[in-house]
Amino acid sequence: MFRTSTAVALVALCAAFQFSTGHDNSSAPAPQAGQCADDKKPGGPLVGHMVYFKLKDGTPESRQKLVAACEKYLADHEGVVFFSAGVLGEDFKRDVNDRDWDVALHLVFADKAAHDTYAVHKEHLKFIDENKANWAKVRVFDSELKGYKGTKK
Repeated sequence: MFRTSTAVALVALCAAFQFSTGHDNSSAPAPQAGQCADDKKPGGPLVGHMVYFKLKDGTPESRQKLVAACEKYLADHEGVVFFSAGVLGEDFKRDVNDRDWDVALHLVFADKAAHDTYAVHKEHLKFIDENKANWAKVRVFDSELKGYKGTKK
């Protein structure tokens, strides 16, 4: 159930990346191993890094505080091609929706090397240190994005 919604989220993120950067490779073939999806340079596929936080204190104020911390510490890392953080959408209550979380962090990295650098970066570690006391559960979903297709609005 959750895997389907995560896959849909990844497709939407990649489409947003294409729209925001002006890339249009809707007719381009999927990149081969060792190529970035956005520019066909060596480096590997894009990496989707989706993190779902369940908070001990899930109040709206606590949720917004974590979103602000994501924006402060995690948005501007080198190699990030897409960043977004937000709270659980109250209007999404279908049977397929996993609602056991409060805040979502969505990052797409240019490649695995960018992801790995981010993972040990002092700003990322500071984010963890300052916020982990309020985390009841954290789920991380990393994936290799072999290509994307989207439409411009």
